[in-house]
Amino acid sequence: MSNDLIVNVSPDEVSIALLRGKDLIEINKEKNNYAFNVGDYYFAKVSRVIPNLNAAFVDVGYEKDAFLHYLDLGPQIRSLNKYIQDTINGKQKSSNLMYFKFDPEIQKDGKIGDVLKAGSHVLVKIAKEPISQKGPRLSCELSFPGRFVVLVPFADKISVSSKIKDYSERDRLRKTLQALIPKNFGAIVRTAAENQSVSDLEKDVNDLINRWDNMFEHIKSAQPPEKVLGELNRATTILRDMVNKNFTFDHIFVNDKKYFEEIRSYIQANFTNKEKDVKLYQGKLPIFEHYGINKQIKSLFGRNVPMKSGAYLIIEHTEALHVIDVNSGNNIKSGESQESSALAINMEAAEEIARQLRLRDMGGIIVVDFIDMYRLENKKTLYKKMKEAMKDDKAKHNVLPPSKIGLIQITRERVRPQINIETKEVCPTCAGTGKTNASIVLIDEIHIRLNNMLRSASTKPLRLIVHPYVEAYLKKGLFGSTYKKWRKEFKKQFTLESRDSYQFLEFRFFGPDGNELV
Repeated sequence: MSNDLIVNVSPDEVSIALLRGKDLIEINKEKNNYAFNVGDYYFAKVSRVIPNLNAAFVDVGYEKDAFLHYLDLGPQIRSLNKYIQDTINGKQKSSNLMYFKFDPEIQKDGKIGDVLKAGSHVLVKIAKEPISQKGPRLSCELSFPGRFVVLVPFADKISVSSKIKDYSERDRLRKTLQALIPKNFGAIVRTAAENQSVSDLEKDVNDLINRWDNMFEHIKSAQPPEKVLGELNRATTILRDMVNKNFTFDHIFVNDKKYFEEIRSYIQANFTNKEKDVKLYQGKLPIFEHYGINKQIKSLFGRNVPMKSGAYLIIEHTEALHVIDVNSGNNIKSGESQESSALAINMEAAEEIARQLRLRDMGGIIVVDFIDMYRLENKKTLYKKMKEAMKDDKAKHNVLPPSKIGLIQITRERVRPQINIETKEVCPTCAGTGKTNASIVLIDEIHIRLNNMLRSASTKPLRLIVHPYVEAYLKKGLFGSTYKKWRKEFKKQFTLESRDSYQFLEFRFFGPDGNELV
């Protein structure tokens, strides 16, 4: 089954959809003007220290102060603070840590007031983006993720991903990184590094060291609060984290030339002979419309989520708890087949629930009320299926066994705001008042507007875009359709198209340059 990434670039945001076959598996949205992304580094100022919480609130330029707990300082926070202070004062001439003298590590049970004071400057990383009414969550444990390696300053340990099982390969990677990593830097070897050449690993390490160097140069003249190092653009970051030996893409389709060039350059530098699979989409339809993503979003992000069997999920959200109810839709048969029918629907629901958690990036506690089953072996089968369905989810999660009353509880880490897409539409005619013109006059309204548009010579050729139901009505009939009658009446050419994303009574006109005509 193919894996395709669809990148939709608009003036306001970049949306990236993962399609497995034709099914939407994951969607990421990033506002173009959004400043606080996970992995960004800020030169910040401590606003106040709260001893009771053993934490500090830090000004990073967000409307609310960010939260920094003592346990997120990292053992080498004193060395980091000393390095930052020496850099600002001009004592630290180079970003290299070879001759830097470390201070003692802090204790795990220490007090934040012994390390940070109100008004002091600190280098922090965004660990969690602002969610709901909360500001960002911060960390002072520095790490720079690459494709194969995570570079860790102020450390001397080389760790290898536990998913690499071959002991000789683990030993090779550890020795290779020991030779490549500068003194006083540590590293975490990612799963994607398995069987990679020394030259590829060296290139990844050099890229990460360059990022560290760039941040050092920025810090020298920074004034808090100020971003001193940003993550890669969202599209490239997702590629870096997603594409590995367990996931390979078949195609990447991008509707923006600038992003297309950036993504193709990244793929060319990191994946042999794969840059040809990055395609610039230039179709007439919007890219999400062309690949059926808008339609799937409308059906998958509502309160009720239908499944192929006719059963459906009901999803309710609160701040930290999500409840999912599996409803059979009256598909469970009576008699001996009731248990097997319940198992079949529950197994289908497990797949859809795992998909929904990734799509919506739901975090916290998720409680799932499956259809009741009585046989212990069926409950075990469902539990195994739920864990299997969740294995591709990169967010940290835990699936607990079914409770006595048949509930399965899932905990899932959330570092970004949950994706919430409103699927209910406001009527374009009544603007939510509940009253609208009679739908029977819609065709007359389109006819009048079309006549006025076609009178203007500057609008040729003209495109009329409507809801798919309206298009079907206008084109109904082989020879006597309303569409053909209009073309004959006006004696001018125009095209009639439809968009799944349009509301029922919505219609628009577009000129030859693609701009909407009003």
